Amino acid sequence: MRRRSLIAALAAPAVLHAQEPWPVRQPRIIIPFAAGGPQDPPARIIAEKLGQRLGATFIVENRPGAGGGLGAQQVANAAPDGGTLLFISSSIAIIPTLQAALRFDPVRDLAPLSLICDVPAALVVRTDSPFRTLAELLAAARAAPDRYTYASGGVGSANHLAGALFAALAGIELTHVPYRGIAPAMTAIYAGEIDLAFGSTLEVLAHAQQGRVRMLGTSLPERLPETPDIPAIAEQVPGYAAPNWFSMFAPKNLPQALAARLVGELAALREDADLRARLAVGAAQLRLDGPVPLAARLADDVVKWRGLIERVGIRAE
Repeated sequence: MRRRSLIAALAAPAVLHAQEPWPVRQPRIIIPFAAGGPQDPPARIIAEKLGQRLGATFIVENRPGAGGGLGAQQVANAAPDGGTLLFISSSIAIIPTLQAALRFDPVRDLAPLSLICDVPAALVVRTDSPFRTLAELLAAARAAPDRYTYASGGVGSANHLAGALFAALAGIELTHVPYRGIAPAMTAIYAGEIDLAFGSTLEVLAHAQQGRVRMLGTSLPERLPETPDIPAIAEQVPGYAAPNWFSMFAPKNLPQALAARLVGELAALREDADLRARLAVGAAQLRLDGPVPLAARLADDVVKWRGLIERVGIRAE
């Protein structure tokens, strides 16, 4: 079956048989990043919810390496029996360009299941930073090229590219300092080792509300309902938009019946008020709209980020 036909079939309403046990009693959900990142909480919530619906115990495993490429490749090479799934950020669209040596193509090698949620990023500084507004930061960076540093969760991470796009469109030069995950990057901000960072709102919004960091802007084209007083970066940097998103994939040869069942169970979670509320705490917007929007988003972002990577000369570690 052609890929387009398979995606269309998966998008159709599934006939669910709750009485049938999931064929693997302890399936794994691979997060291809270090533990403690923003993907962990929603992945564990989804694992818990799917386990309740499918009568299996979904185990979340962190398998970092190569900007998410190693864990994603592991899922692509796994047996297509329902025992291994992938939970990943929009970094999956960066892997084909930045980790070309892996010879891994998510469009070719994985079956899309669903977008899970859209997750804005925020540009943050420490609370005692001299920059109280985005305009002040931009003015200082233009006056002193390469003086200021920004942290991310690693080379090729979604937040790294969010920062690179910000610098490119704003016409400023920032020095990127990668960390092994956003948690140590935020620690560096608190310690005053780094001037600013881009981080998922799932990670940094609570820190801002607690007064641990100051948010100067957010990565969606418009202000977030949860933070109406924080400007969108696009208000100062026209054309800027760097939305992150979380999604789930399966090995490409997963039988259609199993894939359709997963798609159907994920779609049913759109009505789960608990899940929606737990994601909304971090300003994440629940999607769970099936494989077609995910396939389109992935294809668009591969092209977008390849252009930026090649233009500014980003290289893998």
